[in-house]
Amino acid sequence: MTSIAQQFGRDEWTRFTAKQRMTRYAILLGCGLAIAWALTSIEVIWAWVWGAPEQIGDLFGRMYPPDASNLESILKVLWDTVNIATFATAFAVLLSLPVAYISAQNTTPNRATLWLGRLILVTSRSVNTIIWALLFVAIFGPGVVAGIVAIMFRSIGFIGKLLGEAIEEIDKRPVEALEATGASRFKVIAYAIVPQVMPTFWAVAILRWDINLRESTVLGLVGAGGIGIVLQGAIDTFNWPEVATILIAIIVLVIIGEVISAYLRRRIL
Repeated sequence: MTSIAQQFGRDEWTRFTAKQRMTRYAILLGCGLAIAWALTSIEVIWAWVWGAPEQIGDLFGRMYPPDASNLESILKVLWDTVNIATFATAFAVLLSLPVAYISAQNTTPNRATLWLGRLILVTSRSVNTIIWALLFVAIFGPGVVAGIVAIMFRSIGFIGKLLGEAIEEIDKRPVEALEATGASRFKVIAYAIVPQVMPTFWAVAILRWDINLRESTVLGLVGAGGIGIVLQGAIDTFNWPEVATILIAIIVLVIIGEVISAYLRRRIL
């Protein structure tokens, strides 16, 4: 049976031409070769990989039942973790506002400030939170101050970039209308720009607090305060039942953070 296309003397329709198919196959082959090269170039101890399920079962067996005898100390450092995330987010929001303003093309005073703002954003986002924490532990010493500053520096790039993009996407007509009446730059920002970016501002601030809450749980591993300090101590002493309790506390904290973030988004946005 011939197809309708053949009855009318036309070739059957195909999604890709022969050249396009060959290009796709070549890309897939290149990706496969790259993966194979990566697997052969890194040092993987496959005996440990195949024995991982047995080790996981043994580790979970050591963790059960969780030990809650040190629960009071765990809750104390857990509260420090919440404070680190909250203070760092608040400071980052305040510092990211001018950075977002100068990194947006439609509000920056000149090209120099534009590139300065974008350099700050790139620098902040390029360095991982743990690296920032290691740096500030060396400056401020171990403790929550280093953790707050580390997360703050990391958050400035995230918040500033999203706010800067929101500023660039605003409706220009309110801005032009106020400028036509001779309004000052401050009034243009306050009455034409800020109302348009406020939903994005609150959404980004709440999202970043949620992210910072998760990141602050591991800062203690490098001495930057929070529950990570207790976790590292329990791991170093092979106190696996206490490790289980700490992990459960972290999971509960993250779930509570999700609930609070969802509630704030519903109420504010």
